[in-house]
Amino acid sequence: MYHTLRYGVALSVALFALTATADLQQDLDALAPGSSFQLPPETLSPLAVRVPGITVACAPETVIDGGGQGNAVEILAENVTFTGCQVRNWGKDLNQLDAGIFVAREAEGAVVSNNRLQGPAFGVWLDATPNVTVSNNHIRGDVSLRSQDRGNGIHLFNTTGALIEGNDISQTRDAVYIETANRNTIRGNVMTDLRYGIHYMYSMHNLLENNVTRGTRTGYALMQSKYLKVFNNRSENDENYGILMNFITNSELRNNVVTGVSQGQSAGVVISGAEGKAVFIYNSLYNTFEGNYFGQSNIGIHLTAGSEENRVFNNAFVENQRQVKYVATRTQSWAEDGRGNYWSDYLGWDRNQDGLGDVPYEPNDNVDRLLWKYPEAKVLMFSPAVDTLRWVQDAFPVVKSAGVKDPRPLMRVPEHLQSETR
Repeated sequence: MYHTLRYGVALSVALFALTATADLQQDLDALAPGSSFQLPPETLSPLAVRVPGITVACAPETVIDGGGQGNAVEILAENVTFTGCQVRNWGKDLNQLDAGIFVAREAEGAVVSNNRLQGPAFGVWLDATPNVTVSNNHIRGDVSLRSQDRGNGIHLFNTTGALIEGNDISQTRDAVYIETANRNTIRGNVMTDLRYGIHYMYSMHNLLENNVTRGTRTGYALMQSKYLKVFNNRSENDENYGILMNFITNSELRNNVVTGVSQGQSAGVVISGAEGKAVFIYNSLYNTFEGNYFGQSNIGIHLTAGSEENRVFNNAFVENQRQVKYVATRTQSWAEDGRGNYWSDYLGWDRNQDGLGDVPYEPNDNVDRLLWKYPEAKVLMFSPAVDTLRWVQDAFPVVKSAGVKDPRPLMRVPEHLQSETR
């Protein structure tokens, strides 16, 4: 009798909630364009916003619960503002694009701000929507799911003119995923405990600035894109890669700080052969690296697969276990207008006190390249044979292979980066 009564009460409450939400949906649909509406302080079922130009806000106690299926909120009209709401428990079907807040392509100019979202699939999905602002939201994923089974915090699909600013994103798959999306700004976001903080695919003319990643498996994954501006971002104690570039061309990376990139780990166990790289550049050409700080990592910079014709100057490479890893058939000169980069392990001198080293910095020798090509030879690292090889290449430099050369290394860390060394 008790169980029957309890079931009946629960069913009545559920039916009341559905009826209340249906009435609320009718109220939303009846609003005049340009109106403002505050949702009541209770738990609500999924809602859709269909009237253009309206502002929908929430009371502090309002919760929109997706019921574990589909989208919790859908924005289907232009110039809608959706702000100050708690959204949770939407669907987890990534193929169906389940999202906490789904912004349809007809919702040009939408503003999604100051919301708190927690759920399994995508936090905010922008579906080819132009000129959207997504700002100051707190987005969390579902930690009961494997990382690869979660959605991204904010996903831009074929979106132009978006501003993604000031969001706090954690425990999703990637924080911000930019897919075939051009001319967007990603600014001032904080991203932690993720696969990738920022993930670019097939996108052009995007600005990425003043963001912070911490404890991700890769801070900034820039792939198959061009004309990116990557300015003033930070990667702190990320794992494997601070900045990963795969087939990136004609892009600028300026004044970024990458520190403490660690060797890859899984469940606290070090993965054999893995290396933590402040920046990894694969098949990427015609890019500019200026004023960046790459420090305290296993490798400062690793270039491979034809990553040539990049301009690298006025950067600081500080206390990396290996500053540069680069094997190629062409020598790369890293200096611009007579100024190179700062290297914390540079042993040269500056007799005329002009702040530039008098002898070039060459981070790699033939022994390094031999060990990269034949890793099993590392057992000979401290043997007399290796010492002899190093002596021969110093005594007879004609046998040196092509590699990176900084002809005018800086004697001091660039002024704007000196605070990073304190």
